[in-house]
Amino acid sequence: MAEVLSIVLGGGKGTRLFPLTQARAKPAVPFGGKYRLVDIPISNCINANLRQIYILTQFNSASLHLHLSQTYIFDSFSKGFVEILAAEQTFEHSGWYEGTADAVRKNFIHFRTQNPSYYMILSGDQLYRMDLKDFLNKHKESGAAISIACTTVSREDASQLGILKVNQTGTITEFLEKPGPTKDISDFKAPAELRRDKFREGEFMASMGIYVFNAEAMESCLANESADFGKEIIPLAIKNLKVNAYVFNGYWEDIGTIKNFYEANLNLTSVTPKFDFYAEEKPIYTHIRNLPPSKMNFSNMNQSIAAEGCIITNATISNSIVGVRTIIESGASLNGVICMGADFYETEAQKRQNAEKHVPNIGIGRGTIVKGAIIDKNACIGEGCRIGIDAMNRNEGNYGHYYIVDGIIVIPKNAVLYPGTVI
Repeated sequence: MAEVLSIVLGGGKGTRLFPLTQARAKPAVPFGGKYRLVDIPISNCINANLRQIYILTQFNSASLHLHLSQTYIFDSFSKGFVEILAAEQTFEHSGWYEGTADAVRKNFIHFRTQNPSYYMILSGDQLYRMDLKDFLNKHKESGAAISIACTTVSREDASQLGILKVNQTGTITEFLEKPGPTKDISDFKAPAELRRDKFREGEFMASMGIYVFNAEAMESCLANESADFGKEIIPLAIKNLKVNAYVFNGYWEDIGTIKNFYEANLNLTSVTPKFDFYAEEKPIYTHIRNLPPSKMNFSNMNQSIAAEGCIITNATISNSIVGVRTIIESGASLNGVICMGADFYETEAQKRQNAEKHVPNIGIGRGTIVKGAIIDKNACIGEGCRIGIDAMNRNEGNYGHYYIVDGIIVIPKNAVLYPGTVI
């Protein structure tokens, strides 16, 4: 599959996922207790034997680069790689990436050396498991210059997505970007035989932002100044080239907002989650940490996930995700909480220094109660705190040591909440 070059679009500043993107690129945001968002598209590529992978990003890429360099190491015989291409100044280009298409265009100098026959364009902030090999084969069989992965959506969801008009042969004839809630788009309804999605009910086909381009088509489509695939490149290509629809009938979720992120994470704790991390034949890969198993001392955990290396003592945890190396002290209670864990274990010397400065240790302190919140990595939450359980109006905003976004309390990375804090 060396004929295919996979390109994962890392996104811009990730403002809709702020403050989780305050110190990291969007693809590097922790997910599901032990993963990063970028692990999803990379794992889909590896499972399809697509092993020449570039990640395009330009903001806060240090954390992402560290994760990739520690995780995806191929042997010299496979000729595989996972490399970051951050925005760089060259004699030809001196500015930032102006959009998804502009990011690809500015990196042609790197891509052409691989001499690909096809480009696979993927998003770095979506949750799905797709057979990319089948996607590529269907593209070849169609004889199209471009194939777009699409999924069924309702009229309400169609408002904020790129909607495709698809005929019965699977050819895309028209594209409409974010039509809004009031525009009449009834003529965009997809043929009934294409609408067989068990996860989504709807009459419209939406672009997933996942594409296969013939190499020649990619070169010709980007031989201009257009900045974005969805808004500019794809609508123009549909008019001039054959563009095919690849209908995806599996689970797909865009992790573009704090609300989406929170709900997609907590769905993993349900009895039958929509996304299955336990699919052994198509695993989701991530950094191997060699941590010990998690330890539960006299605790009650209900419909929750605990990653490796946690120590949970005499706590009650429900409908929550407990990330790597999380320490939860006696009497604590978590309900509807995403706890991302910690990057390291504190030493006894560090704990003594914390005590001298009256700073809590990393983790959840004794008797603290948390409900409906996201707790980012390395947060120090003292004993007796009450977070999200008292009657209050959750007004959006930055409150210094915490944020409220989409009605969800977000404790940022490295935050300190002193004992007795009430949010």
